[in-house]
Amino acid sequence: MKSYVIGDVHGCLPELTALVEFLPLERGDTVVFLGDYIDRGHDSRGVVDYLLALRGRGEQETVFLRGNHEDMMLSFMGLSGNHGDAFLLNGGVATLASYGVTAPPGRPGPADGQRLLEALPPDHVEFFLRLEPWYFMDDFLCVHAGVNPQRSWEDQVGEELIWIRHEFITNPHGLSRTVLFGHTPMKDVFFNLPYKIGLDTGLVYGNALSCLETTERTLYQVRNGSREVSVTNVARHWAR
Repeated sequence: MKSYVIGDVHGCLPELTALVEFLPLERGDTVVFLGDYIDRGHDSRGVVDYLLALRGRGEQETVFLRGNHEDMMLSFMGLSGNHGDAFLLNGGVATLASYGVTAPPGRPGPADGQRLLEALPPDHVEFFLRLEPWYFMDDFLCVHAGVNPQRSWEDQVGEELIWIRHEFITNPHGLSRTVLFGHTPMKDVFFNLPYKIGLDTGLVYGNALSCLETTERTLYQVRNGSREVSVTNVARHWAR
């Protein structure tokens, strides 16, 4: 069985559907999403609807990780999470609009979070609350942002797993697995083996959505505004 790991979507439904429907998925395969399904793009609600439908097919194991944007949204609604006060400033206005909620004219308060919570279908609320913090897969650790390279796995801090950036990217870590992560948008997939692979290639900023198949080491990508998927064998990065 094969495993496919997909980077940050950020409300870009057409590209997400084009990518997933192109993948040569077979029954029993695993599809891992690294988080940040919402914000900035035009159709956060549509993205969640699509992911729920994908899970509902039951043909593949689907793993949905929590990104920092989902964490902010949950905090904004008064549920679990942190930094809810930064939600609207980081693309949350687009998410509100996708659920038919008007952004507050001034400083948001608890009532604004409650309006969003009431606008979400119950299965969407459940989806956000059940997002996983990490996922172990063969020789890989899938996580949204990365790990603290100064800590053992047992000492990692949950908030850092969805927020850490440059400290992780610029330093090797001591874990026994290669970390597959999103969160930090880059022009190209970031290969820093054996330590890490970055799969956020800035779809919502006009670049691409990326998916790595880890067995044959195949990279699938669809560019912003396109439905054509490119296929590249990236095994050479492991041979260096």
